[in-house]
Amino acid sequence: MSTAASRPSGSQTRGRPSCSGASPLGSQLYNAIVWMDSRTSSICRRLEKELTGGRTHFVDTCGLPISTYFSALKILWMKENVDAVKDAIKSGDALFGTVDTWLIWNLTGGIGMVNPEQKQVKALHVTDCSNASRTMLMNLKTLEWDRPTLDALGIPIEILPKIVSNSEIIGTIAKGWPLAGIPIAGCLGDQHAAMLGQLCQKGEAKSTYGTGAFILINTGEQVIRSSHGLLSTLAYKLGPNATVNYALEGSIAIAGAAVQWLRDGLGIIRTAAEIEEMAELVETSGGVYFVPAFNGLFAPWWRDDARGVCIGITRFTNKGHIARAVLESMCFQVKDVLDSMHKDAAEGGVKTKDGEFFLHVDGGATVNNLLMQTQADLLGSPVVRPADIETTALGAAYAAGLAAGVWSEADILASGNRDKATIFRPKVDQAQRKRRCDSWCKAVSRTFDLADLSL
Repeated sequence: MSTAASRPSGSQTRGRPSCSGASPLGSQLYNAIVWMDSRTSSICRRLEKELTGGRTHFVDTCGLPISTYFSALKILWMKENVDAVKDAIKSGDALFGTVDTWLIWNLTGGIGMVNPEQKQVKALHVTDCSNASRTMLMNLKTLEWDRPTLDALGIPIEILPKIVSNSEIIGTIAKGWPLAGIPIAGCLGDQHAAMLGQLCQKGEAKSTYGTGAFILINTGEQVIRSSHGLLSTLAYKLGPNATVNYALEGSIAIAGAAVQWLRDGLGIIRTAAEIEEMAELVETSGGVYFVPAFNGLFAPWWRDDARGVCIGITRFTNKGHIARAVLESMCFQVKDVLDSMHKDAAEGGVKTKDGEFFLHVDGGATVNNLLMQTQADLLGSPVVRPADIETTALGAAYAAGLAAGVWSEADILASGNRDKATIFRPKVDQAQRKRRCDSWCKAVSRTFDLADLSL
């Protein structure tokens, strides 16, 4: 790629709160801890007992419950269990961040931009407001690190990156990289980028189907506090002085990962694409319900003591029934989140059904037509799959181009990714939908208290 004809770069990172630590000299202090890692469960239980608000102690400030999911507790775990991290924090030589922070640090120089004698850091230690909102440490109103939260958790603010907006010139790519000199003009978490790429306006929702599934609804300039098991979060801020858009989010830990388990763990399928063909060998799941609580359940249940179950099996259950039950598990989980989302949005005064409600979808799994039709059937609402399902990358491009003046917000809104969308409409009646959803809820209840968290 010729830099003479280059455009500004935009970064979208997995906005799930992975966390890594490094020293100002650029050396890695410990391996990154990913979002699904549950090693912090004992810290969660300890904080729930110690803090007056229990699991929801920080919700009013950061919008998030105490959970193994978020970065703050991963920092605490490293601080308490890794000597190199403890020593570096004590000496003032520790820096932390999510994946975007690590990428930007390296793209802007990393260890190659450091004077070892003066410990002078020229590489940028920054994060964007969408990724910062997933740490459990950012104040949703001020978009700054929240001092009372940091004090309560014993995390020094000095180790955290500077927070920037999602669309601004953050820095330039350093010498030594193929695209040296190109500005880094946009940065978003993956789900926030997907929401922007889907062009979701206030009251519109999107669901991304990947390893997990992540459903967000744009609540405009209003922060809605969930009373139904969802997260209050930032959607995006398109510039340092731009208006902030907020969202409600429901995170599902296991979606496409269940298909991977069928392939790699059980060997029922050889490729992920085979699951649709296998599931279509039967007309229904035959009363089989699969709840993939491999590492507990996230929204709206928030049960880290849950573990996976497959129930309703009979002598006549075959691979097709199991495959269909796995696909249906994604759709049931999305419905659980959307039911909570509609309730929270209504209580917050955000209309989600001006006329007919549509769920906008994206992610690799959405190429599965059976999955999309099943989703529409269980929701009782149309599901809209855009012409370009890689809306996460599209959102990052929108943000970067906006900051660099390549296009305007009006250009983005007129981009037309919805023009050639495929719409899946429900084909089952309300009685059948209710019967299946009631059976699903019974299956979910069977997953509780299966994990011994005292170990």
